Amino acid sequence: MTTASISQRVSHRGWALAALAWTLFAVLAFAMHEGLTVRWDEALLHAAQGWRAAHPKVEAVMRDFSALGGTPVLTLFTVLAVAYLCSVGRPARATAIAVAMAAGALMVSSLKSLFGRARPDADFAALVQEGLSFPSGHASMSAVFYLTVGVLIAQRHGRTRERVFLLGVAVAMALIIGATRVVLGVHWASDVIAGWAFGAGWAAMWFQLAAHLRDARQPASPHEPG
Repeated sequence: MTTASISQRVSHRGWALAALAWTLFAVLAFAMHEGLTVRWDEALLHAAQGWRAAHPKVEAVMRDFSALGGTPVLTLFTVLAVAYLCSVGRPARATAIAVAMAAGALMVSSLKSLFGRARPDADFAALVQEGLSFPSGHASMSAVFYLTVGVLIAQRHGRTRERVFLLGVAVAMALIIGATRVVLGVHWASDVIAGWAFGAGWAAMWFQLAAHLRDARQPASPHEPG
């Protein structure tokens, strides 16, 4: 199989992943708007409150993990990632990551305003934050950043085991950060799942765009499809 055919297959899979993720987001948005998620959203909110009461020391850990998906941390990590990619001669990918994060944040803010969903009642939350709830900004933007960077780093490794490990770490980071938002009572569970779906689709789209920009400038290395 030629490098070009491998690149084409990877590209098709990337766009398919983006379409699948956004379809899931649309389904969740419709279900949330129609009130179909209320029962299990409330059940998980109460379960999280009970779990925090039974494990009070874990709450501080959840706060620390949650901060890894906050704006200050992700901004710092984005600047570092962009600087690194520029230093190794990947300006197109560096630009794509920067634009993906900035545009993603604006998109999430617009979606929050569009759906206008209120956050869970402060009486059920361990961490009170203002603003709207759907989709979760932490879940969305952590998925965009960690998945995109995880794929870029994984491409630099030829062994399948190494790639799987790196991608697994990226996915785990996004999942953990999103889960903390439910545990802390800051978001409904459907907010977080929708955030993961949006973030995965957004990351897949921008990764495909970055790959094409890179191809226009220089040939791909043996371990970098697309």
